[in-house]
Amino acid sequence: MALNIDLDGEFPGARRATYLDTAARSLLPASSRAAALAMLDHRMQGTANKDMMFATVERTRAAFAKLIGAEADEIAITKNISEGVNIVASSLPIGAGDNVIVCPDVEHPANIYPWYNLTRRLGVEVRAVPARDGQIDAQAFTAALDRRTRAVALSIISFSPGLRADLTAIADACRTHDVFLFVDGAQSVGILHTDVEALGIDGLAVSTQKGLLGPYGMGFLYVRQNWAERMMPVYLSRFGVDLGRTHEAARGGADAPLMAGARRFDVGNYNYEAAVIADRSLALLASIGTEAIERHVVGLTHALAERLYALGLPVAGGRPGPHLGPIVCVGRHGAGGHDSTEDVAMASLHRAVVEADVSMSVRQGMLRFSFHLFNTERDVERVVGVARAWIEQSNARPRTSSAG
Repeated sequence: MALNIDLDGEFPGARRATYLDTAARSLLPASSRAAALAMLDHRMQGTANKDMMFATVERTRAAFAKLIGAEADEIAITKNISEGVNIVASSLPIGAGDNVIVCPDVEHPANIYPWYNLTRRLGVEVRAVPARDGQIDAQAFTAALDRRTRAVALSIISFSPGLRADLTAIADACRTHDVFLFVDGAQSVGILHTDVEALGIDGLAVSTQKGLLGPYGMGFLYVRQNWAERMMPVYLSRFGVDLGRTHEAARGGADAPLMAGARRFDVGNYNYEAAVIADRSLALLASIGTEAIERHVVGLTHALAERLYALGLPVAGGRPGPHLGPIVCVGRHGAGGHDSTEDVAMASLHRAVVEADVSMSVRQGMLRFSFHLFNTERDVERVVGVARAWIEQSNARPRTSSAG
């Protein structure tokens, strides 16, 4: 069922071609672009003022908090996910002999290296739990947890092959043992309905250029209030110190208290131009609702996965099920580099898809099709049609003997 949105007006790029690459970067709404241009005009004309800029930042902070079921004081403004992960890793009460649990097989490097850096800096053990059939193995995660575990880090939707993690058992174990559950929301937040309280998430990092329909150079970090109060920021600026309603340049003493919750992690001036875009894009997401967006997107991914699977293509995860989110991957996981495939058949299919003016990505040997609210059944039909024609041409192509 189509969402109630002016696709032609807000997302002309979705009509120009078949855009299935939100997992790399989303299309920018036209209204967000207009808001950015208005802000730049203020800067150009000298009519911008700091109060207006601060107000925009606080609107985005509050809007993002509402989107994930949090409070504004639980949100820090960052520049990307990498910064959010590093803030958490460097601020947690953790030391030599403690351990952190991750699954490097399916995580983006942004959610791996900050944890390994704790080994270099502090002697923290990083327990690498292998994936099972390309998915987070919840049973293995909980089995790896012990009294010295301080954090568990994973993604709701994996970087590759883009499958959904079952957080329930992991979150329950973390709560029981007072372990910080950190989640990378790069491929999920803004597309899938995300309630941090219901999911038992303690920390969540996102950037705005994917599911949040925003620009590069801005992100959000959620840290649950009771955890934030136990964490000491490594970097501290004026915005992380609570001096009441004084000017941003006001000085406090060495005993000045930290800001409440995650606000203590704000560092320096903000990317105000990016905040203007994020403000408008968050308003657009809120006007539709992430529950409706998730129903729409998951319906499309299930339709694509089911039809590609029926064609005999190697769809990640097999038949559609609860493991699917906004991404459908085709191919063998690990059969290539970051943006390449060593599989001759998949390379051929990739050429056919690109020649048909379908925007998508290749990740770790797999063809990745990723959806958002601006996609429709027409996009599914387009990819299926290309795949079917490719299969027919492949079957009709003469076979050459491999004999010497």
